[in-house]
Amino acid sequence: MKYHRLNEIIELLQPEWQKEPDTNLLQLLSTLADEMRFAGELADLSDDALIYHLKMRNSAKDEMIPGLAKDHEDDFKTALLKARGFVS
Repeated sequence: MKYHRLNEIIELLQPEWQKEPDTNLLQLLSTLADEMRFAGELADLSDDALIYHLKMRNSAKDEMIPGLAKDHEDDFKTALLKARGFVS
């Protein structure tokens, strides 16, 4: 499972790093942490936070987080029926 996250981070970092080829990896990670308003040490930045930030970095402000979009229902009644198992 850890290899999947590593591959995902590399896949997401590569195009962002290519946009700024003169920066080193730590500078890029520091820039991303600043964009996320992460106040802690860079070593404490979680993989998940970095993955979600990279996924959402160039998206519209009102776009839904990818992990939540698959479960989103516009209609409350349909969402309630799905939650109770009446509709699939």
